[in-house]
Amino acid sequence: MLRFFPASLLMILSASLAIINTAMVGSLIIVCGIIKLLLPKGLYPWVGKLTNFLMWCWSEMNRAIFRLVNNTEFVIEDNSQLSKKSWYLMICNHQSWADIVLLCMLFGSRIPMPKFFLKQQLLYVPFVGLACWALDMPFMRRYSRQYLLKHPEKRGKDLESTKRSCEKFKTNPTTVINFVEGTRFTQQKQQKSHSNYQHLLPPKALGIAYTLSALG
Repeated sequence: MLRFFPASLLMILSASLAIINTAMVGSLIIVCGIIKLLLPKGLYPWVGKLTNFLMWCWSEMNRAIFRLVNNTEFVIEDNSQLSKKSWYLMICNHQSWADIVLLCMLFGSRIPMPKFFLKQQLLYVPFVGLACWALDMPFMRRYSRQYLLKHPEKRGKDLESTKRSCEKFKTNPTTVINFVEGTRFTQQKQQKSHSNYQHLLPPKALGIAYTLSALG
């Protein structure tokens, strides 16, 4: 609709609307997360359904922003029978932060709202971090090999904490997304990993096994 404006202006407008949308919906989700702390555990599933609905609203608003600002066409080939009442593990590649927005836009109305394994540092990102906490997304605290050599008692602790987070997925149908490359794609990472693919990094099977183990 607004595609006749200069590209630089459209970029600023698109980013601004997305940030406002994230701040508004993220604040509502955080409030739900705080309320959940005060409620009996038996009511957790109902709060989870509400936060998932708010995440769906965020996704649909992003879809409206895309239609308003961008001339983007999505091609989806799918013959499967998807349902919002089932559980899914989604495996995909990772190029930028926009992947998360696009995956929610494309699948949020067809399967349960996606949940991501997040780095512990993202917990401190304004609006986003606490909203993801309220949505029961697992936060990963990864230890370096050097750290584990000095603190062997920490070995396996990240998997244990992730398993505890995934216990909450049993009450509501959930889609867990695993970025099979383990990181975002860049040319430097491609060269360093000696990838055999032109646009992909080597997949990490351990990441999939980690996810399956956490989900039980």
